[in-house]
Amino acid sequence: MKYMFLIAGLGNPGEKYKDTWHNMGFLALDAFAKENNFPEFELKRILKAEISEKEINGEKVILVKPQTFMNLSGEAVGLLMKHYKTKNLIILHDDIDLPLGKLRIARNRGTAGHKGIESVVKTIRTKDFLRIRMGIQPEKKPKNAEDFVLKKIIERDRLKEILKKTNPAIIFLLAGKENEAMTQFNK
Repeated sequence: MKYMFLIAGLGNPGEKYKDTWHNMGFLALDAFAKENNFPEFELKRILKAEISEKEINGEKVILVKPQTFMNLSGEAVGLLMKHYKTKNLIILHDDIDLPLGKLRIARNRGTAGHKGIESVVKTIRTKDFLRIRMGIQPEKKPKNAEDFVLKKIIERDRLKEILKKTNPAIIFLLAGKENEAMTQFNK
């Protein structure tokens, strides 16, 4: 085994938040897990997360859904990085500053006010990790972003488009093709 990757999808636990824009990280992780035949997620209370793990091309890949709520995502991510002794982190999250359906892969960038990312950066004390930012901005940017991100997703076709792009982007990153992934998906 060459590397161990931690892929964290950010979101909020519980039925109330299921299928909301703020749970794009969870939705993308679920789609990736299904597409790549990962086992069911298991709750690991001590790590404050649901986890599923498997090897892909000789690399151990740990999928993580923090159960600490979005604004405290760093708690779970920090615990998991220590527990698994890895610095290879990929985070999947919603981004209201990107048009609906757009993906942006970034490393070592600012948080742009995303509370989940702010929590991660504060906890692990670095911005040097990969992020797949999934655009959720409707044609007209909402006046109250906090209300919008907690709304149920009704644009199911657009959601499928985003999730369809996310899986190959993750595969590129797991293969160490960061620059190629950015070239292909940051259009």
